Amino acid sequence: MTAIDRGIDRAGLVAVVGTGTMGQGIAQVALAAGHPVRLYDAAPGRAAQAVDAIADRLGRLVDKERLSAADRDAALGRLAPVADLADLAEADLVVEAILEELGAKQQLFTALESVVSDGCLLATNTSSLSVTAVAGVLRRPGRLVGLHFFNPAPLMPLVEVVRGAATDEAAADRAHATVAAWGKTPVRCADTPGFIVNRIARPFYAEAFRAYEERAADPATLDAVLRESGGFRMGPFALTDLIGQDVNEAVTRSVWEALFHDPKFTPSLAQRQLVASGRLGRKTGHGWFDHSEGAGRPAPHTAEPCEPPGKVVVHGDLGPAQGLVGLMEEAGIAVTREPVGAHLALPDGTRLSLADGTTAAEDPFPASVRFDLALDYRTATRVALAASPAAPEESLRSAIGLFQALGKAVSVVQDIPGMVVARTVAMLVDFAEDAAARGVASPEDIDTAMLTGVNYPRGPLAWGRALGAHWVRDTLRNLHHACPTGRYAPSQALIRRAAADEGLL
Repeated sequence: MTAIDRGIDRAGLVAVVGTGTMGQGIAQVALAAGHPVRLYDAAPGRAAQAVDAIADRLGRLVDKERLSAADRDAALGRLAPVADLADLAEADLVVEAILEELGAKQQLFTALESVVSDGCLLATNTSSLSVTAVAGVLRRPGRLVGLHFFNPAPLMPLVEVVRGAATDEAAADRAHATVAAWGKTPVRCADTPGFIVNRIARPFYAEAFRAYEERAADPATLDAVLRESGGFRMGPFALTDLIGQDVNEAVTRSVWEALFHDPKFTPSLAQRQLVASGRLGRKTGHGWFDHSEGAGRPAPHTAEPCEPPGKVVVHGDLGPAQGLVGLMEEAGIAVTREPVGAHLALPDGTRLSLADGTTAAEDPFPASVRFDLALDYRTATRVALAASPAAPEESLRSAIGLFQALGKAVSVVQDIPGMVVARTVAMLVDFAEDAAARGVASPEDIDTAMLTGVNYPRGPLAWGRALGAHWVRDTLRNLHHACPTGRYAPSQALIRRAAADEGLL
């Protein structure tokens, strides 16, 4: 074996235990990096079946001209199933990808310790269990590290390299270097519930489900707003139907329970009911949406065309929405400015302001309409609006017409605190800031993980810097005032940074 900073030598034997989807994917990644690979599964015949499945996938890559036939044959020549753990004695790295049961993993690694050499690196692909607990039964727990690949492993670049409480720094460094040599994007993180991605991503699902429970809008509209205004690749309703409602809900529940029922991580009752009813998403034909043959996807609510205002008065600084001023001018709308305030005033008396965690109904000005946050108002194709119950119909129509004049589809949602994108992004930013402050991972690795692991349009910490610590803190404080359960209480890390007028990590 080579020096620690170079990881496992290319000629080093990699063993994968557990030959389900993840095990096969990890084996394929190691093969592509040039390693000899051995597959073991406790179920007789499963390892041989996995070899056949990998051969089929490599064959399809050859058919698509993404792999040469010679490279496929060479890879398959390095791949073999084994029938006994003792056949893994020469392994330089063993990656476990068996079922997510602590006892089963502990039993496996205890058995492996008596088989492999002292220099063999051990890794668990767990996504929800404590690496520290898995290693707790070992004689030498320092050599066990978490290597959390994302599905499908051959395609997804991110790997979370998890250091348990007893993991040696040298072992973590070696695992990190090995994964990097495999062409993946490794990020280091502490052994904490959910690691990086499954911890920080919870609000993306939870806030959309909460908005649905509050009857803000239907799933298709909420998904469209988060995609077309928030910039997310998929909406949370469609995404969890793809993942499986049972799988997604189990991750949420696991993190919530591991964090002693922290209200910030409370699972969704609506999602729990989906799981209880067997509506698990695409795999069962129904979830949030109907996936049965011939079923069409419901369209998001989109407002009918309305007459735009001819002029707008911009009061003060619009903060994250300041880019709207240039868009209005480009659209030929006459814009004048007043120094005080943080809103838009329309000729009919309508007052438009950015979602800030309060509702339009709380505004003392009756003709009040809120508009939601956007990743970039120039590129956003949809904006959500919510009107105060006291606002005249003409006020809402004027607001709709304004955003339509800017080239945006408009979805009208119910007047809930923080609307949709604003509350979701504020929570994501705070979760990321809190994780960085607690040493879960470095700020750079947190943003990298969220960009490459779940394809967010912007790393949450970079997003927070763009929005400003004050805006995020104040939005969450307003949400906390509306829902004083602790769910929206801003983290101490965020409060300190905003108070010191510092940027986010």
